[in-house]
Amino acid sequence: MKPKLLLLCVVAWLCWSCNDQCKETRVVRRFHNATYSLLELRTQVKAESPRALVQPGKMYVKGKYLYVNEIKKGIHIIDNGNPASPKFVTFINIPGNGDIAVRDNILYADSYSDLVSIDITDPAAPKEVGRVKNVFKTGTFDGGSWSLNETIGAISDQDVEWVTETVTVNCEDNISPSSWWGGWLLTDRAFLSSASSASPQSSGSTSGQGGSMARFALDRNFLYAVGQSQMHLFKIDKPSQPIDFKTVDLGWGIETIFPYDNKLFIGSSSGMFIYDNIDPAEPKKLSMFQHGRACDPVVVHEGVAYVTLRTGTACGGGQNQLDLVDVSNPSTPQLIKSYQMESPHGLSVDFPTLFLCEGEQGLKVFDVSDRFSVDKNQLAHFKDMHAYDVISLGKTLLLIGEDGFYQYDSSNPKDLRLLSKIPVGKAI
Repeated sequence: MKPKLLLLCVVAWLCWSCNDQCKETRVVRRFHNATYSLLELRTQVKAESPRALVQPGKMYVKGKYLYVNEIKKGIHIIDNGNPASPKFVTFINIPGNGDIAVRDNILYADSYSDLVSIDITDPAAPKEVGRVKNVFKTGTFDGGSWSLNETIGAISDQDVEWVTETVTVNCEDNISPSSWWGGWLLTDRAFLSSASSASPQSSGSTSGQGGSMARFALDRNFLYAVGQSQMHLFKIDKPSQPIDFKTVDLGWGIETIFPYDNKLFIGSSSGMFIYDNIDPAEPKKLSMFQHGRACDPVVVHEGVAYVTLRTGTACGGGQNQLDLVDVSNPSTPQLIKSYQMESPHGLSVDFPTLFLCEGEQGLKVFDVSDRFSVDKNQLAHFKDMHAYDVISLGKTLLLIGEDGFYQYDSSNPKDLRLLSKIPVGKAI
């Protein structure tokens, strides 16, 4: 074949290949005449104008900024330089979001099946800089306590119809196959990130602090994320570009993670797992403290784990109590004593003070100096709020619940002084 003819054939083949058309069949949910593909969901992560709290979830604090999750919708960034007058800065729209962690100027968030990293150097203009796709396989990373109907627009079943459609696409767009995702088949096409180069990590990297309900934890150059049955390890030595490093099978009913003293304390619906984390790349199971079936957040202070169990949730069980567990020998945890509670949720310890959320019953404060007489040393019971989770920052207490976000001066734990409240339905 002559060279010119060969060249023409090659060019013609390339043009045909670039425009090759494929048929793709997909099953999607149609919401109010709008069909959301996975590609579309991935392009919706963006900064938006501040908005009011509607359904607050988890909270996180780093420096003068607060990060409050709007369940399955995104994250409010709040300037808390003056705790008596917090100011909404921006809202990051993140479909399917439930958890938050911040290292230096990078915020990590789950978005359905993906882990997203967002540059918050300018809190008023956050931008996505990295993404690990399809790492949370079920699409219900935060324990599945919110249905897919709630995750996309809080729409009822009557507003949703299943649609099977066949569309014509460029074959080259099908970089990875469609994936079954929590009962919803979504087209997984190429996502072109607007990523910038990785931000340099300073020698003194700093992380923020989450509550006891957190499923994200940071330790050295790793981000840990616990799902319903697994712990995902992401390497973040280049913070803006996390790498899916490995997965550790934990069992079932996993709910929370709390890092402390080179260990990971993992709450589940059947007990507390303790992992040795001296080597952050290789967590090793040391033991499990087993209890009856119940939801189980955990915090730890100097050899004692404080564990709450509660009923009336998807976790099942019939216990409403606070357990104190001796973990001074993490290989053989031992129950110290159980105390009956009403509806215990999240908790935080600023020894010797323990702050314990009781849902609709408010917040209880205990002196836990005497491990065997906690019930006799209740310092206060504040009933004028819904209390889901709490973070003690020494002289300041952060509390979140269904009715909003609270800040207290906790200098005197017996008499908390309200500094500010961001109620549901109001933007400050």
